[in-house]
Amino acid sequence: MSVRLELGQVSTLTLTRPDKYNAMNLEMADAIFDAMQTVKRDPATRVLVVRGEGKAFSAGGDFDMLGRNAERPPEANRTAMETFYRRFLSVLEVPVPTLAVLHGATIGAGLCLAMACDIRLAAHEAKLGANFVRVGLHPGMGCSLMLPHLVGRTRASELLLSGRLLQGEEAERIGLVTRSAPRAALEEAVEAQVNELLQAAPIAARQLKETLRLPILRNLDQALAREAACQAVDFATRDLKEAVRAFSAGEKPHFTGE
Repeated sequence: MSVRLELGQVSTLTLTRPDKYNAMNLEMADAIFDAMQTVKRDPATRVLVVRGEGKAFSAGGDFDMLGRNAERPPEANRTAMETFYRRFLSVLEVPVPTLAVLHGATIGAGLCLAMACDIRLAAHEAKLGANFVRVGLHPGMGCSLMLPHLVGRTRASELLLSGRLLQGEEAERIGLVTRSAPRAALEEAVEAQVNELLQAAPIAARQLKETLRLPILRNLDQALAREAACQAVDFATRDLKEAVRAFSAGEKPHFTGE
């Protein structure tokens, strides 16, 4: 299984592809969607914690999947990618507070899953970023909507257009994460934050959760459609194929704009 769900007053969703740095593929997309339906139906859950097993939260989209996408026609990719985004973003539909625990790589689609959570706690040494342009892709999975919403258009533009990575402390300074802590103290910070969330009245917390996500949900369909259409074009480019080749060879890609 690519995820593990543990139910309780504090439920936990763990990404379980540690050998692949929890890279996101179709199996994980379906597993997360199914897990979120279970959480939505569970009356006992008051907080959902999302975390990654092993050395990373998630390194983003699985490169094997990206390589296969490069062989498909654009219209098939457009439909497939929008469905792929929505499976992961089903975390937005969870009616209780969600908390992402970030360590190691939290990149690309991995960052998008984290941004879909209400609160993010990161290790100081975590590496966060939306590096889509560095692999020949327009951002996807709601990144072009959620990142400006969290950090503002100016900062988001710099991060998205450069694709650079930042560590937990900078992510906290710009508002991308709620709080950062040394790796050794991260679980203590998570426990403290969960205990704070449990002090809230459950009905009021659910109402507020719905209110806070309205600005995202109002614009989500348009954003996902635009992202999927752009990525469908990108998958047919030589630059995307070069990124897949370079990743497999452990090299930096050489982009030509083709």
